[in-house]
Amino acid sequence: MKTVQISLNSIDKVKSFVNDITKFDVDFDLVSGRYVIDAKSIMGIFSLDLSKPIDLNIHAAVSYTHLRAHETDSYLVCRLLLEKKKNKKTDN
Repeated sequence: MKTVQISLNSIDKVKSFVNDITKFDVDFDLVSGRYVIDAKSIMGIFSLDLSKPIDLNIHAAVSYTHLRAHETDSYLVCRLLLEKKKNKKTDN
């Protein structure tokens, strides 16, 4: 599991994040304080305190060592999409 901090401080960021993250077959959780929600649930995300950074837990057996915690959520999702695409090509 890999954990990175992201910021979802606007409605547009939340909508874009959920649209991108649902393309993956792996599980993602968002953690804010004592609350853990499914990162693919837009209603769950809006139940969190979005004024603070949120931890994104990525449950996948893929190497994410090139990711850093200060990367933005959009950049992170793009990198995950590229990594997934790269892995599919090497599997074939």
